[in-house]
Amino acid sequence: MLNTHEVESRSIKAVVFDLDGTLLDTAPDFVYVLNKLREEEGLPALDDTTIRNTVSDGARALVTLGFGLQEGDEGFEPLRLRLLELYKQHLAVKSAPFAGISELLEFIEQAQLSWGIATNKPEVYATPLLAALGLKPGCVICPDHVENRKPHPESMHLAAKLLNCHPEEIIYVGDHARDIECGRQAGCPTIAAAYGYINKRDDIDNWQATHRVDHAQEMIAIVQSYLPMTKG
Repeated sequence: MLNTHEVESRSIKAVVFDLDGTLLDTAPDFVYVLNKLREEEGLPALDDTTIRNTVSDGARALVTLGFGLQEGDEGFEPLRLRLLELYKQHLAVKSAPFAGISELLEFIEQAQLSWGIATNKPEVYATPLLAALGLKPGCVICPDHVENRKPHPESMHLAAKLLNCHPEEIIYVGDHARDIECGRQAGCPTIAAAYGYINKRDDIDNWQATHRVDHAQEMIAIVQSYLPMTKG
């Protein structure tokens, strides 16, 4: 953790968010598509919470959860591709910003800061999802845009370039250990979103994030603490 003096001595120019489980609650659509796929395979539905806690680990993890298969097992890849096909058809039906995100983005824009997204979600899904929800970030970094996906810091270096600032002038917010590691390696202050899709086996306090929040609106005060007094 940074101490108070360190926080006060730094200022930021941008806030960058992970997408699923941090900026947007996309779990309801993943719950639907995984259970739809299980229905197609003659299996009963899984409970929402079990699926929700796995969403941040991606499509491969959802196939493993839903069918007990590991990548490389017979039948795994057709199920993964079918899951993604169903998701593309059901991309933004129930997905929405988490409570408090709209107020946070309004504060960020009023403070004349930039904001963006750095996600491991492929662009083919991220771009139409954001468009459907009317969100217009200053940058969207997907695996398509980097050679090394998170937790490698390349995403944050590219975000800084596109947002015209240095990585240390960005707060990076995420709900997974790889997000916090990505930000820390890039020199960013970080916020762990404890309201997100935290796997039961994860201890968020071991991620060594600069800050932790249990509700998105708590980030307003954190962002404000990094602003010069003239913007406070």
